[in-house]
Amino acid sequence: MMQKDARIYVAGHAGLVGSALVRCLESQGYRHIIKRASSQLDLCDQRAVTEFFCVEKPEFVFLAAAKVGGILANDNYPADFIYKNLMIEANVIHAACRAKVNKLLFLGSTCIYPKLAPQPLKEDYLLTGALESTNQWYAVAKIAGIKMCQAYRIQHGCDFISAMPTNLYGPQDNFDLQTSHVLPALIRKFHEAKQAGSSTVSIWGTGSPRREFCHVDDCASACVFLMNEYTGKEIINIGVGEDITIKALGELVKKTTGYQGGIIYDTSRPDGTPKKLVDVSRIASLGWKAQIALKQGVADTYAWYLQNVA
Repeated sequence: MMQKDARIYVAGHAGLVGSALVRCLESQGYRHIIKRASSQLDLCDQRAVTEFFCVEKPEFVFLAAAKVGGILANDNYPADFIYKNLMIEANVIHAACRAKVNKLLFLGSTCIYPKLAPQPLKEDYLLTGALESTNQWYAVAKIAGIKMCQAYRIQHGCDFISAMPTNLYGPQDNFDLQTSHVLPALIRKFHEAKQAGSSTVSIWGTGSPRREFCHVDDCASACVFLMNEYTGKEIINIGVGEDITIKALGELVKKTTGYQGGIIYDTSRPDGTPKKLVDVSRIASLGWKAQIALKQGVADTYAWYLQNVA
């Protein structure tokens, strides 16, 4: 288990998940959290990463750094998504092994599962079918990270574990309409439509796909829990075990922002995976459960957006 004075490196500390991990660790009394901005340490640079581990000597590593984005970003920048994510995870995992860190947690994504896998998504469904084409580049990179952790465990005895969070949202999210995920994009769309007095808001697709949303502070809590309580080569899902249609999500965001207009669905745009709900029985059996309800989480995220972005 991590001692309160352990040297803990949070890779990607300024991002959505990384910043939540820092908040969670600090709230639990961990005193030595190592951070590096991308301008200070390029995780795609193997030599720089190796030198960083040699100098800082972290004992525990949360690998939350990644290039992320929604359907549009994945579709427009496939090379960036596969290259940067492969380089980041390869450099950090290899350097962590060479530096003999006590433990590493690699954060993947539930997009690793086949597009048409049975629901809810069990960890055993990995590599049992074709991926969703709109995010396959990111998914392939994340699968490679999982396999790296397993390979280094087998060959070198490294205690490297992998967690697969479902769709995340919360403070520090990306609200750029060109690169964001669905929930922050909807928050921005409805807010700006309200400010502009627009009569309608357009939502991609049919509104029928179902998605699960986990507040990033819940995800961070799960990661710290797993770092202290779990060891093994099998991946672990992080989620809430409940989903919602995009249509219902749009109505929730509309109500939260106070927008009074209508909603139209742009069916010329892709829906993506029809349903993505994760099976959380494995992490539940270890003693962890999400605490933040979606309605409250969306309200809190909108409040953060108003204070920091809008």
